[in-house]
Amino acid sequence: MSKSFGQLMIIGIEGKSLTADEKKFIVNNNISGVILMGRNCESPKQISELCHDIQSLRFKMPDKAPLFIGIDMEGGRVQRLKSPFTIWPPAKKLGDLDNATVSFLLSQKMGQELKSVGINLDFAPCVDIFSNPQNTVIGDRSLGEDPELVGKHASALVRGFIKSEVIPCVKHFPGHGNTLIDSHEDLPKENSDLKRLEEFEMIPFKRAFKARVDMCMTSHILFPQVDPKYPATLSEIFVKKLLKENNRFKGLVITDDLDMKALTKNYSPEEIPVLALKAGCDLLLYCNEPLSPPRALEAILNATIQGSLDENYLEKLSQKVIAYKKEKIPNPDPLSFEEAIQIIGCQEHQSLAQAIKEGKVPEGITS
Repeated sequence: MSKSFGQLMIIGIEGKSLTADEKKFIVNNNISGVILMGRNCESPKQISELCHDIQSLRFKMPDKAPLFIGIDMEGGRVQRLKSPFTIWPPAKKLGDLDNATVSFLLSQKMGQELKSVGINLDFAPCVDIFSNPQNTVIGDRSLGEDPELVGKHASALVRGFIKSEVIPCVKHFPGHGNTLIDSHEDLPKENSDLKRLEEFEMIPFKRAFKARVDMCMTSHILFPQVDPKYPATLSEIFVKKLLKENNRFKGLVITDDLDMKALTKNYSPEEIPVLALKAGCDLLLYCNEPLSPPRALEAILNATIQGSLDENYLEKLSQKVIAYKKEKIPNPDPLSFEEAIQIIGCQEHQSLAQAIKEGKVPEGITS
């Protein structure tokens, strides 16, 4: 098996520490990184030790590149890190307050807490526009109903994360704000045509790209008027043409979790990773099912043997990912725990979170 195909994959792990089998799998397959879920997070000390163990695996890997250690931290109900980490309000509160400086500060402070324990990638901000009041999947995860407002705060949030040395990832391209079906459970279908997507849903993404966001997550949504065959994650029209060519996005495109039922109900586990790479995705995300990453690696290898995926292209893509990590993760290891605990849930962060929850602009901040 080509060792570098694992650089195209971020995977979940089972518990609060790495097992011997997980360490072996990550090293032997040159896996790009790990996503931490709620089951992996107990306390600041435990998370810091886990990130240290994950990151130390790089010294056993061929390129010695840092590993991505990602998490879903948006604030509100999508918040994997619990107290004593600062509990941040949902994005809707930022949109309601409509102060770009406050949005910048929230992501900067949130990023400082993540970075202190060794997390270097946040699958946030969610820049979907809340255009359908019945959409409970997104709801208060959205900054608001107006594309320009969402774009303004998306840009501020991106800049705050970058300032804290945490990689932001905007999601869910080209926009999940109008859907009623949860793609965790089934495949949503949207009637929007390309004109509507470009003039409405994609505006916050374009603003985020201008703010130099380096990662974008695709959505598992079928837009029959744009691509009648494939949902966005598996669609060359969406990834290669719209995202990379039309919007000139030069960063990394990552899939949403490839084990979500929107895909698994409609495609085999062997088809999904191959179609995602063919569509132009750079990174494959597998959050929960331990059998999926090895199966995906085998499917990718078979696709190169059969000629449906180009091995040279995948090698170049792997090198792009490695170069990106070396540039964007200059300090991969967690801070000392003594330093980290001074940052986590500190008074300044708590006061900012409380002011936003109450709909107030903290003292001394202008727009």
